[in-house]
Amino acid sequence: MKASYKKYTLDFKVPSGTSRGVMTQKETWYIILKDGDAFGIGECGILRGLSIDDRPDYQQQLAWTCNNIHLGKESLLHQLREFPSIQFGLEQAFLSFQSNDPFELFPSDFTQKESPISINGLIWMGNEAYMLQQLEQKLKDGFGCIKMKIGAIDFEKEISILKAIRDNFSPNEIELRVDANGAFVPNEAMKKLDRLANFQLHSVEQPIKAGQWDKMAMLCEKTPLPIALDEELIGVFDVTEKAKLLQTIQPQYIILKPSLVGGIKGSGEWIDLAEKQNIGWWITSALESNIGLNAIAQFTYSLQTTMPQGLGTGSLFTNNIESPLKVKEGKLFYRQSNVWDMDLIQRICT
Repeated sequence: MKASYKKYTLDFKVPSGTSRGVMTQKETWYIILKDGDAFGIGECGILRGLSIDDRPDYQQQLAWTCNNIHLGKESLLHQLREFPSIQFGLEQAFLSFQSNDPFELFPSDFTQKESPISINGLIWMGNEAYMLQQLEQKLKDGFGCIKMKIGAIDFEKEISILKAIRDNFSPNEIELRVDANGAFVPNEAMKKLDRLANFQLHSVEQPIKAGQWDKMAMLCEKTPLPIALDEELIGVFDVTEKAKLLQTIQPQYIILKPSLVGGIKGSGEWIDLAEKQNIGWWITSALESNIGLNAIAQFTYSLQTTMPQGLGTGSLFTNNIESPLKVKEGKLFYRQSNVWDMDLIQRICT
């Protein structure tokens, strides 16, 4: 078996804003395994400025992984501990290579009977008019759960958007999640959480920047609405340290991005620890192409969770790889009538 890697740049249809800036492109890398006619493919997706493995030696590490593929999956995963996105890409590639269908990594009713996964509709940061425009479209598209990124424009304008939603839709009609991406200053965070609680939100993600365990623990203890940890989990590799983080902060939820927390194995460790402490969880993609999104969706379905997941990012790019993944009425489907763009995949694999 031979391994190689290939870089691919995804282009956003519309510039997408977060509290860390506006994105127009996103780099990703594919690991390709080949042995005769058999092949497997996995995606290593990093987010610049967020992923712990956003390092100058990233491609050097990809090359090392491919050159040492003979060491086997388990040995490589152990040695790639500080490169969670490469871990995840490698896990995908091996599952893909070993499957009768290289795109069916976790055979289930999701892939075989079009059983869907409930997902949230994502509203990106922007000016008030743009955010309301996105909201209107998501509601037309049939989403019952909306996730809104906050922290980039004036907080009062964000409050007015939430008020406009709640004036028209009750919590029974629309579940609202907000993601602050660590934008709140610690000494102002509780006041903002009190304001947000007026709108009966499902949760607020990462209200303050990661790494402030004591301050986050205080917020989680006294918060008027559930707090979900996201960026807080990045870079915590050791199982003992993961348990310590959850015991110290005691959040209401954790959010798992496999590309950022060590793929399938790393996500599974977080889930096991969270469930022991009665902490809720859900899984989201991290702007992967449909190769990575497909793996995340199939893994998520295998866990049999009913909570809406964050898997609706496949339609953001102009040059994504066509796939059976389709969103309809707030759900993600694997449509039997749609096929993978094998011409593009073959070009990537050569």
